[in-house]
Amino acid sequence: MTVGAHGSTAPAELDSPVGDTDIRPDRPWIVLVWNDPINLMSYVTFVFQKLFGYSREKATALMLDVHEKGRAVVSNGSREKAELDVFRLHEHGLWATMQQDD
Repeated sequence: MTVGAHGSTAPAELDSPVGDTDIRPDRPWIVLVWNDPINLMSYVTFVFQKLFGYSREKATALMLDVHEKGRAVVSNGSREKAELDVFRLHEHGLWATMQQDD
């Protein structure tokens, strides 16, 4: 607070925030697995079941998307969850990336 010449109390001035302040609601992140020439389709299916608890049918469908379309979204959620999922997929030798969902 500032005391003026006449003894009055004036409120302090606050600066407005400056920078890349994004006030939009947090958009979820998605994890993509990309096709590669190294891993067997059966192994990719196994990894999806192991890491995400998917049924054999869902894991197979995702693996086929990777194989036929070049990629598949295998999980989504917070940035921290996506980072962990990408890390775990990399540990299993799969090519994975993350991005914010549109």
